[in-house]
Amino acid sequence: MPDCIIPWTVQLAGAEAKPMSFAGVAALFAQPDDGRPYNFASGAFDRPVAEAAAGRYPVMLLQHGGWDMTAEDMLPIGVWTGLSVDAQGLRVEGRLAETSRGRDVHALFKMEPRPAIDGLSIGFHPTKRTENADAKPGEPRWTIQEINLIEISVVTFPAMNRARIDSVQAGGGGVTERDLERRLVRDAGLTRRQAKALLRHGLAGLDALRDAGEAGEQGADGDGDPHLDPAALARLAELVKRNIEIMRG
Repeated sequence: MPDCIIPWTVQLAGAEAKPMSFAGVAALFAQPDDGRPYNFASGAFDRPVAEAAAGRYPVMLLQHGGWDMTAEDMLPIGVWTGLSVDAQGLRVEGRLAETSRGRDVHALFKMEPRPAIDGLSIGFHPTKRTENADAKPGEPRWTIQEINLIEISVVTFPAMNRARIDSVQAGGGGVTERDLERRLVRDAGLTRRQAKALLRHGLAGLDALRDAGEAGEQGADGDGDPHLDPAALARLAELVKRNIEIMRG
């Protein structure tokens, strides 16, 4: 296994984590938006990030307020608590309200063997864009350089397939060991045995599994070779770093 130092200081249930909080990528750079004729330039989200830093956040809705746009549909399900930009695009952090709809959405986030809903989508007005008059079929005709961000929704079918929630806090008081195990399997690509070994014994636990695998042993759960390649380690390090930042608030 290559050298990899991971700041594994995540605290479990009872820590100062904020219950029912979550994070993900709401929109991506240079990605087509469900066949629509535009994509986002690298600076497109700078304005809403700056506005959030000044305390002006977009609204958190469910399914963009629905088709009927009733007063109940337009009632927010929580609040966004952080907006930032990384190499992928617009990253968001939010917290669901302790209401019936907020609890329902949180329960859907936490379903097994996979979330019942995990998409994100933005509602915006473009304020600056450039046209690609020579765009070929399937290529974006417009590149959006700046937006006025109105709302960000939790959705069943995100317009950008990779715009997804990638971290969910437990309800009622912090993240549990089971939550961390689920994330390590889903987001970092570990097997269940690897996730359990890492949580309980750190990288030494993964080394022990690797040695057992080299000796021809396999776990009873059939997870197979415990060796982690460099790409998996990189995903693991990023996942841990992201969740530590979220729990520190």
